[in-house]
Amino acid sequence: MATTDEQPSLRQRRKDGRIPSDETITSTSGDVADAPKRDEVVWGKTPSGEVFRVPTTHDVLTLFHPGYPKSHIDLFNLALLGLQLVLFFTLSRRASQIFFLLYFAFWRAAYDLGLGWVLTKQSKRKWIVREVQRLGWLDEKRKPEVRQWIKRQLAGKMGKDYSFDELPLEYNTWLLFRQLVDIILLNDFLAYCMFAFSCFRVPEGLSTTVHVMRWIGGIALIAFNLWVKTEAHNVVKDYGWYWGDVFFQRGALVFDGVFELAPHPMYSVGYAGYYGLSLIVGSYAVLFVSLAAHAAQFGFLVFFENPHIERTYGQKKPLAQRSPLIPKAARKLEETSEAHTRQSSVSSVASTEAPTPAATEGETATESEEVYTETETEQEVEVKPTRKSKRHNSLGLSSVSSREDVPRSGSKRIQLVSQHDLFHRYFRQDTVFMHNIDLLRASDFQLMLVMTYTLALVFVPSLSTSGALVLHFAHALLWNLFHSFGLGLLLRAQSQSKFLVRHYLKHYHYPQNDRGQGAIQEAFQNWKVIYNLSMTMTYASFVGLAVKTYSVPQQWTVGNELLRHTLGVIMIGLHVWSTLESYEVLGLFGWFFGDFFIEDFPSHLEYTGIYRYLNNPEVFSGAAFFGLALISGSKLVFALAVIRLLSQWWFLSKVENPHMRKLYGDSIRSDAGFVKVIKKVAQKNARLLESRAGRHAPEIKRVAREVKGTFDKVYEETAEVVEEFLAKSRPRISEVVQDTKVLLQQSRERLVISRVASDLSSYDTKKYKISIVPSADGTYRFHLGEPIRVKWRAPLYHSRKDWIGIYRVGANQSNLVTKTSSLGMWVPVHDDEWDGDIPLYLHHPKTADPHSPDVEEGEVVFKSGALPWRTGKYEVRYHHDGKYNVMSLDGPFEDADVRATGSVDKPSKLDFASVRQSLMHIVPLCLDNDPSLIPQSCKPSQDSSGAESAEDGRDPDDFRFWSERQAKRISLAIEQAFDVELTPEVIVADANLTALANRILVAKEILSE
Repeated sequence: MATTDEQPSLRQRRKDGRIPSDETITSTSGDVADAPKRDEVVWGKTPSGEVFRVPTTHDVLTLFHPGYPKSHIDLFNLALLGLQLVLFFTLSRRASQIFFLLYFAFWRAAYDLGLGWVLTKQSKRKWIVREVQRLGWLDEKRKPEVRQWIKRQLAGKMGKDYSFDELPLEYNTWLLFRQLVDIILLNDFLAYCMFAFSCFRVPEGLSTTVHVMRWIGGIALIAFNLWVKTEAHNVVKDYGWYWGDVFFQRGALVFDGVFELAPHPMYSVGYAGYYGLSLIVGSYAVLFVSLAAHAAQFGFLVFFENPHIERTYGQKKPLAQRSPLIPKAARKLEETSEAHTRQSSVSSVASTEAPTPAATEGETATESEEVYTETETEQEVEVKPTRKSKRHNSLGLSSVSSREDVPRSGSKRIQLVSQHDLFHRYFRQDTVFMHNIDLLRASDFQLMLVMTYTLALVFVPSLSTSGALVLHFAHALLWNLFHSFGLGLLLRAQSQSKFLVRHYLKHYHYPQNDRGQGAIQEAFQNWKVIYNLSMTMTYASFVGLAVKTYSVPQQWTVGNELLRHTLGVIMIGLHVWSTLESYEVLGLFGWFFGDFFIEDFPSHLEYTGIYRYLNNPEVFSGAAFFGLALISGSKLVFALAVIRLLSQWWFLSKVENPHMRKLYGDSIRSDAGFVKVIKKVAQKNARLLESRAGRHAPEIKRVAREVKGTFDKVYEETAEVVEEFLAKSRPRISEVVQDTKVLLQQSRERLVISRVASDLSSYDTKKYKISIVPSADGTYRFHLGEPIRVKWRAPLYHSRKDWIGIYRVGANQSNLVTKTSSLGMWVPVHDDEWDGDIPLYLHHPKTADPHSPDVEEGEVVFKSGALPWRTGKYEVRYHHDGKYNVMSLDGPFEDADVRATGSVDKPSKLDFASVRQSLMHIVPLCLDNDPSLIPQSCKPSQDSSGAESAEDGRDPDDFRFWSERQAKRISLAIEQAFDVELTPEVIVADANLTALANRILVAKEILSE
């Protein structure tokens, strides 16, 4: 065995190593080209770390070789195969087709479902090995007869280098598992062939040439299938063919040869023989069965093989890892600088260092673009090596000296941007088909609109005339309601809580130095597009309805036809005039309701143009609709015009006017010019009527005052009743809203079927007790993400499947049985006896001392995903035997917000220092205090790695994630600590304490205005 390998226990197979039927690898030394070949021992390693020599194995074809001994399992396998041949020749053709179809389906299910299931459990939890260990099949003391029988079955099929007693349990279990695989694979293959042969026929109506080509093509596909399988076996050997890496490690597999022909050749092109045999037998039934079987094999690949390969050979890469890239311009500059330097003198080449670690000779283009540091920094690229002076600005970004520093002669500053930041600069929740769809984004709204209309054109059936009118009316009505009420509610939410800006701040990442202006601009830009589209479609759909209901008059002068058309055209013209006048006064800013979004414009009113006469000239916007109703003479159009007028009135009274009063206050005038003139005329006519009334004037005044007083009294009483109702119902409404939130939260918790034990009578519940260990400050208030320790005590012979869960206080009405789900917030009492959520050993502890205590005590720790990540009051419950019987409970304890001072109180002021200090507490807890993920600035001061990274130019505030679940924790913590909503995608895009602190401050500043 060569000794030059750094890891002799696990040797990687060479690409050119080929052996006919064993696991012995022949390799050639890479240092001595002409060194003689020699056998190299292959070593394996069990999950427990035991290293062993992998003996020689033989492929499945030895089953049919008379020179090899046959085990009982082999004889059983041959009997099953022989039975298929006997049945094929004895059964009728129709019976053979039915039998072998069902028989093949059974073995195919045993392969794809059965083997897939057990291999998945073995891959995740080593289930097969543990079951063999639990049953004691290979235990000489527990079941010596079974062990001896298995030993004889395995030893007879192996070579002289095999020793059953010296090899580990995992390897012998794999050899035993191989016997089962051989039975399934061989019977699956033969059952398919028997079914295909039973369906053989000669298709009619085809020429001799077609038949010859059919046979040639079928035989070629079968030959290709055999070649692929043979080559694949030569590459992966028995170790990969029988999924040996699920049981033990034998070095990394090198997938070359036929594996470079197609992805997963054993499961893709390796089934070409199915279709070749289908061509030969000329049966559609065989073809469809082949397609179904091939699809099932792809299911095996997707649900077992690929996840297993990812678990075994995949490298876990953290999210938000910053690997700076050198821009293209910088690389060209470096190349130019290097060429100039080399022309100057040869010695300078030897003395001058490359500007970046990637600027080395002999590297590929891909390699030269990657710099293995984690920073976003500016770097000076110079011909002569100079010392670069770096500093950290207030945002925590590493940069060179300030702008006032004069750059050195001949130097240019190159901005190094990390691949992570570059990605989030150009890709921001982009829509891919229907993924990441956001209807508040104009492009996505238009996409959904186009798809809706396209599908409507395809699936709407042919309609009658009346049906078409109803469809056009509904279409116009929907657009009218959406424009007035849908966009009105959206605009009112923007006025009251900056809903649109909040939405974009929450879901999209923006540069740190934009101070939130990017979110405001993007929200306003998308609003303008959606509003203009909605308004256009409202008019277009209304005109479409009017056109559908319109018919050209036969006689214009008869009746009121000409009058209706004339008045309709006048009203349309009035609408157009008022709209143009309004736009001239409002401009683009007012037309698109810019004061709902932009606060930089001066907030003062100017009553000019049409606004000199009317406060709300938008009322004339209904004139065109009534004009079209007059022209068309349709009641449907008239009804829609009335609905349009009422919805416009609602928009003005509930959306626009409240925002105007909020923004401009007392500067809003009460009466417009037109109203003032009408009032003056009315007062003048009232005085004239009074002078002419004579002696009846006092009586008329009295009646008028009584009528006015009656109306005023009714109005006041109605207003008082409404206000009183709202005042009394507001707490009730708030209570209902809160109860609704609780019910929605409980709906997730109640998705559980409570299983109860039937042996509680044999357990004394008084001997069970759990107690929460107080937090560091001695209270039962824990920071969000802080580990929670729980002490427990139980009888010595309690169930080893007991577990403890955390629940919200009030989520369970009973203290005897838990009826809500823990939502993953649970831990086993004996954590070392569980593998995930599967108990491993179910034995009770044995004690030989009669004076030993009759109780057992211990402590469990809730951390990471087992913790509640929402603030509130919780309790812990001790459950019996893996079920939901409550043996003891303790609580409540409070899971509180993480604040800047480390306590649960809000900081006295919200500034950068306090927010960043709070994040320095939140982020490490949400990242499980993983040293490879948390920021360097959050590590203890004695940790030297932080200083080293700072010297290397890394931003000490950068952090990373193993999964988006950790980013979601940070998102929830920030929402509860600062009342700022940020999606996990935004958290991942920032991945920096300083950037997050600035984003929170900007969001609070914008949303509080």
